[in-house]
Amino acid sequence: MSNSLDQLSVTSPSNSAEFIQGAKATIPMIVGAIPFGIIFGTLAESSGLSIWGAMAMSLFVYAGSSQFIALGLLATGVGPVIIIATTFVVNLRHLLYATALVDKVSHLSHGWRALLAFGLTDESFAVVNGRYLGRTDTNRAHWFFLGSIVAMYSNWQLCTWLGIGLGELFPDMTNWGLDFAMSVTFLGIVIPYLRNQPMWLAVISAATFAIILRDLPHQLGLVVAALSGICIGYASQQVQLRMQLAKAANPATKSTGVKTTNTKARSTKP
Repeated sequence: MSNSLDQLSVTSPSNSAEFIQGAKATIPMIVGAIPFGIIFGTLAESSGLSIWGAMAMSLFVYAGSSQFIALGLLATGVGPVIIIATTFVVNLRHLLYATALVDKVSHLSHGWRALLAFGLTDESFAVVNGRYLGRTDTNRAHWFFLGSIVAMYSNWQLCTWLGIGLGELFPDMTNWGLDFAMSVTFLGIVIPYLRNQPMWLAVISAATFAIILRDLPHQLGLVVAALSGICIGYASQQVQLRMQLAKAANPATKSTGVKTTNTKARSTKP
């Protein structure tokens, strides 16, 4: 009994180890998000948002794309109802993330799930989903999830502060092209997953729809592109599975038919 417990402790990382691994795995995403956090801070004051308002938005909203859109709408004098509705539509993609992870966290308490739901971002999802897909020992994986959230959340707050300070020193920082870093980061995440036909179809179709629908308001084109890519990739995967099942069933059917024919032939012999 003691040997089995020792083996379990060796093969299953502790809560702290999972937490640290989640934070470390998020470092590449943090590097890509740093320019965005800084740019958000630099834009806050010029968009009519106070320093404390900008920090409160990063602390309690914690959604990069929605924060940028909210700043743009605030600058044009749009009312709060329109801002809330617009950011809600933009964040609909998080429903897709939640759907992919709901079975993985269903055993956790409501408090844990609420905490993980608040910290679920594009970056953390990319890291955490890879953790769940890459390993079978997922009993403590929620600590990995939490480590990713804490690392990403802390970085976003720090970068917002830096942006607020740097915005006064360098008013033209938004023209430096720093947002290119996030695109490169996400390319590095997606490419390793392109291992089969369904994944390729999902990526190509999503990219195609994103380009075609890029003129839709409030980034609705991205939402439609993401949904289309998921549906096409899933349909392709189901077709492949059915074809594999059909191929596996054909030899069995043939062998059964041969046995039946042999049995009939023997029964007809005098």
